[in-house]
Amino acid sequence: MAGTDGKFETLVRIGYFSRAVLYIALGLLALTGASRMREGMDGIFRAVEDLPAGDLLLWVLVVGLVAYALFRLASPLFDIEHNGSDAKGWGKRIGHAGSAVAHLALAWTAFRFATGEPGGGGAGASQAAAGVLSVDFGALALGLLGIAFFIAAVAQAQKGITGSFMRRIAADAPDATRWLGMAGYLARAAVFAVIGWSLVETGFLSQGASNVKTLGEAVASLADTGWAFTLVAAGLLLFGLFSLILARWRIIPDLDPHGRVPSFRS
Repeated sequence: MAGTDGKFETLVRIGYFSRAVLYIALGLLALTGASRMREGMDGIFRAVEDLPAGDLLLWVLVVGLVAYALFRLASPLFDIEHNGSDAKGWGKRIGHAGSAVAHLALAWTAFRFATGEPGGGGAGASQAAAGVLSVDFGALALGLLGIAFFIAAVAQAQKGITGSFMRRIAADAPDATRWLGMAGYLARAAVFAVIGWSLVETGFLSQGASNVKTLGEAVASLADTGWAFTLVAAGLLLFGLFSLILARWRIIPDLDPHGRVPSFRS
C-alpha cells in the first residue's frame, strides 16, 4: 500500500503545481493589463499555450487539475482531512466538493486546448448556466450556488486572516508562506464574491445566463476598480506562489491500508 500512497501524494503535488501555474498566469495577465484577460479562462490557457513547451505544460495541467479535483472529492466521500461530520465539518467537505467540480471544469478546458480544440471557458459557463435555467427550479439552484460562493468567500477570507491553513503545511516551509497565503486567500475571497454575485443575479434577478462569470472573467470585471483590481491581481499572483510552496510542503494525508479513512502523517 505504500506504493499506492506514494503515487497518490505525487499526483496531489502535481495538482498543487498545476494550480500554481494557473494562478501565476492569471495574476500576471491581470497585472500587465493584457487584453486576454477579457477572454476569461480561455485567455489564461492561451497564455500558457504560448509559453516554451506550452503544449506539454497544458497536459501537465490536465493531469494535475484532475488529480487535485479527485483529492478534493475525497473529502466529502471519505473525510480524508478529518473535518468531521458535524455541521462545520460537512460545510468544509461540501466546499471541497465544489472545488472538485470547479477544477474538473478547468481540467476539461485545458484538455480542449491541449488537443487543439479550445473549449470556450466563458461560453461553456454560459451554456451550462443556460442549461440549468431551462429546467424546473434551475434559477433557484443557480441562486443558491451563488450564496454558496459567498459562504466560500467568507471562508477564504477567514483562512487568510487567521492563518488556519498553516496547520496543514510542514514546519520547515519558507518563512514567507504565512504572508503569501494570507494575500492569496483574501484575493480569492474577493473573486469568489464576484462569481457569487453573478450567480445570484442570474438565478434570483433574471439577468440571463451570459451574466455568469468564470474565474478569469470575475477578475477582468474588477478592471475598473483601480487600486482594488491591482491588489486582487497581485494577491492572485501571490496565491500562485503560495501554491508552489504547497506543492512541496503541504501535508498530504496517507491512505489507510485497512480502510477508506486516512490519517495525517505526524
